[in-house]
Amino acid sequence: MNYYVLSLFPEIIENSLNASITGRAIEKEIITLTSVDIRDFSDNKHMKVDDYPYGGGAGLVIKPTCVYDAYLHTISLIKNKKKPRVVYMTPQGSVFNQKKAVDFAKEEDLIILCGHYEGIDERVLETIVTDYVSIGDYVLTGGEIASVIVMDAVSRLVPGVLGNSESAFTDTFSDGLLEYPQYTRPEEFLGMKVPEVLRSGHHGNVEKWRHEQKLIRTRKNRPDLYEKYIMLHPEEELKD
Repeated sequence: MNYYVLSLFPEIIENSLNASITGRAIEKEIITLTSVDIRDFSDNKHMKVDDYPYGGGAGLVIKPTCVYDAYLHTISLIKNKKKPRVVYMTPQGSVFNQKKAVDFAKEEDLIILCGHYEGIDERVLETIVTDYVSIGDYVLTGGEIASVIVMDAVSRLVPGVLGNSESAFTDTFSDGLLEYPQYTRPEEFLGMKVPEVLRSGHHGNVEKWRHEQKLIRTRKNRPDLYEKYIMLHPEEELKD
């Protein structure tokens, strides 16, 4: 997976992605990160990339010229001549979820565009963007943090990134349910013991218990997800 991120503040992305699991994956070249600073493509001697919006209103809008030139530069760096997907991080996009992460993980190259101020001129968005993505119904100061969230979630699904290849397939949302509770040593903590079934060594009973716990936890914390799951699997509905 090769990420290309167009941003006004690439250091936010680099500092975040170069740590922990994704950082090790970058070191091993399982994933790559190329930061493209939109300011480098300003046609202004002061490196200004924004201007006042037509029609008036608060804030500034990023000009289409610098974004488009940054995009053309990025395209020139990509070895695969297949036109890559361009993900624009915006609160106006469809909400990012595990299904989208799986979809993006199928790509070899992914361009992510980070907005700022009041956004980016609509004309360049219409020209280059393939996916409008939001991480939730709230507004951030820019798309950098949102882009890191997307790349982190997608990277977990890239073969070789996680030490245990099964982890990504047992995560929360992998089957539409929240993950089961986890325990480790010591066996007893503050008077609470690890459930007996997990200490039994009986793999069949462990899997049965874990699935039941996923159903219980999802019904309690995310009844919306539980209802969707039960519509597809009515035989698994919990009995009170």
